[in-house]
Amino acid sequence: MASGPVPPSPGLGPAGPGERPPGTPPLPGTRVADSALYRHLWGTAEARAILGEEGRLAGWLQVLAALARAQAAAGLIPAHAAALITEHARPGLVDVGYAAEQTRLASHSMLGLIRALRAALPEDAGEYVYVGATVQDVTDTATALALRGIGALAWRDLRRIEELLIGLADRHRSTVMAGRTHGQPGSPVTFGWKAASWADEIRRHLDRLAHGAPRWLVGQLGGGTGSLVYYGELGLQVRAGFCAELGLADPGISWLSSRDRIAEFGQVLALVCGTLARIGGEVYELQRPEIGELAEPAAAGTVGSITMPHKRNPEASEHIDTLARLARANAAVLAEGVAAQHERDGRGWKAEWVALPEVCLLTSTALDIAIGLLSGLEVHPAAMARNLERDGGYSVSERALAALAPRLGKHRAQAELGTVLAAGARSGVAADRALVDAGLFAPEEAAELTARPDAGACEKMTDLVIARARAARAAERPSWP
Repeated sequence: MASGPVPPSPGLGPAGPGERPPGTPPLPGTRVADSALYRHLWGTAEARAILGEEGRLAGWLQVLAALARAQAAAGLIPAHAAALITEHARPGLVDVGYAAEQTRLASHSMLGLIRALRAALPEDAGEYVYVGATVQDVTDTATALALRGIGALAWRDLRRIEELLIGLADRHRSTVMAGRTHGQPGSPVTFGWKAASWADEIRRHLDRLAHGAPRWLVGQLGGGTGSLVYYGELGLQVRAGFCAELGLADPGISWLSSRDRIAEFGQVLALVCGTLARIGGEVYELQRPEIGELAEPAAAGTVGSITMPHKRNPEASEHIDTLARLARANAAVLAEGVAAQHERDGRGWKAEWVALPEVCLLTSTALDIAIGLLSGLEVHPAAMARNLERDGGYSVSERALAALAPRLGKHRAQAELGTVLAAGARSGVAADRALVDAGLFAPEEAAELTARPDAGACEKMTDLVIARARAARAAERPSWP
């Protein structure tokens, strides 16, 4: 069947990575993400089990076995051949070294594995491996299986993060702190409200996963151009049976050059990482000693700085941002693949083989780090109150504007308050004194305005988010899809 060539790998020869015996440690790689020292920073063990070499080959073999069973059910191949193919289509029974050797020899991305599987089978069964299919039928369907596994991990971890954020929102519903816009103190908010806004965003990602599952988790069987011509009148029947064997939906139409499914999944994961980076970015900023409102948990044995022992660096928050940047970059590669040509285009499809695992691995680590960060996050209400007091009451300006606008008109009130409060801040006068001295408010009015921080409707909004999240969690399945 049609497939783009895979160029031979120069310099590998018989001692290349593909020929190393099972259980032998891999040769040193050039990617720090695969380093024994650092790989925990770029992908979790669970995600690597799905996306790594063994998981990928297991997925491809699972697809080949399901294809044989669907073809046998339609009477296209002998049932005993399908049974033997299913029995032998497992990584431990297929010579991976031989598959790698044949892949380079044939310059074909799937033929090496097909030859290795056929070599493991009795001759009469081997003839029925990979009948009426193309490389993309196998890899796209196996990708859908991988998405199901990665999506399940993301769903589980996002629900755990939502749970932690709901807890923070509930506990700190009334913990008043400075709201900040453009990095500068503004009207007060509550930390519970801030955590609720994070939880609400996480809930939207859960909604995206739930709504996207029917689009993403579909099989692929089209043959050379997607027409299923090999199967004659049985094409749709075989494809339906094939998808059912794997627990995937029938796509209705071949999607060999329709790459929006993969691109969308990658974008959702990039969005997840973006939200986690937003949370991490807040912790990173608010942990600064001069602010001191939040702090990452510090595990025993953690070294903040090898040259400045007093430091407690926000390593987790910082790394989440790094992961998010890389996730966005790789998700952009997946989006490029949507502009595919004709009935098959290897440019975008082959790029997915690199970019999709990267997005998935990066996201798995970001989620794992975020769970650790939020599980032990230190919240310092006293520092939040102290920082509010430090501004001399000027965070009251929005309330002052609301009180003065009916008398003077909004725009005149805005202009006069801007002049008065700026002059007061420069001279070190407290806000209530500046308002009284300018004749804008009576002393008792100014005292009432500045008596306590007013976080507006933050508590009520927090309650709404918590109730909505708890209702959604009670109504949904704990597993995905």
